[in-house]
Amino acid sequence: MPNFEGLYEDFQAGHTTETLNMRELQFREALREAMSEEMRRDPRVFLMGEEVAEYNGAYKVSQGMLDEFGPERVIDTPIAELGFAGIGVGAAANGLRPIIEFMTFNFSLVAIDQVINSAAKIYEMSGGQYNAPIVFRGPTGNAGQLAAQHSSNFESWYANTPGLKVVIPSNPADAKGLLKSAIRDNDPVIFMESEQMYGDKGQVPDGEYLIPIGVADVKKEGKDVTIVSFGKVIPRIVMPAIEELEKEGISVELIDLRSVRPIDYGTVVKSLKKTNRCVIVEEAAPLASISSEVAYHLQRYAFDYLDAPVARVTSRDVPLPYAPTLIEEVLPNPKRVVSAVKSVLYRN
Repeated sequence: MPNFEGLYEDFQAGHTTETLNMRELQFREALREAMSEEMRRDPRVFLMGEEVAEYNGAYKVSQGMLDEFGPERVIDTPIAELGFAGIGVGAAANGLRPIIEFMTFNFSLVAIDQVINSAAKIYEMSGGQYNAPIVFRGPTGNAGQLAAQHSSNFESWYANTPGLKVVIPSNPADAKGLLKSAIRDNDPVIFMESEQMYGDKGQVPDGEYLIPIGVADVKKEGKDVTIVSFGKVIPRIVMPAIEELEKEGISVELIDLRSVRPIDYGTVVKSLKKTNRCVIVEEAAPLASISSEVAYHLQRYAFDYLDAPVARVTSRDVPLPYAPTLIEEVLPNPKRVVSAVKSVLYRN
């Protein structure tokens, strides 16, 4: 089993929030700050995608960046993901560091051959002669009533591809620290956001701030049960559920994976050894999901510490409907998380 504990301790020792100047930023502002800082630092970094320049980004993430960096480094593209993803991979193989923005990862399916068969495999297939230091970023998952074709979760799809790293932050500070690390990484990184999170506000460290990819975060300590999750599910579903559980005297430890390839199994196992119970929450459908993989590792490496079977809360196994009442039935919600926690505590 991978051991990330030393890496996590090194990171914590050098990046405690008490030693940093903090400001309140929106999620989109934290992303913009990360990209702008890296573009000022390294002239090889550039941003390319639909509406990223003249329109300031479909979600205003790149607002003002065209004015600062010019049209050669903030580049509008046609509606042609296959084309501009391929250009990005070629640029990365030739020494540049592209950030490719997909308006949604649902549209990355048009470019999935470039992402998987080119970016993810170029290092291995060239015998180490070429690598692809590229970031593919944009929103994943549902964003309300956008129906089935605009609401899929692609975390486990891309995490199933050797050669890719997959990052999914849950708050503005993590978004900044992880995106800066992704841009500097020599491997291709899938950086997944959420349309529902761009306006979220949070305290973000000022200036140089990096979070290593592959290190989970204990967002909240507890003693009765471990909840493992990532991305927008944490502020919108898990935290409200924890508030309800704590009203009933149930102490929850919350682990934010932050990246789903690599997964920091060490932090999850360490927490389970303390609480002896675990619930994994994600928005994706249940089959071959991130929660499936985490549950396997828990029974493989911490079976003797389990006092109850690992429980999962995922979306129902159907394409996301359009009707609000049906969406509510399909997606995870705080009530289902509360029920799952009580089931592993045998309190139902």
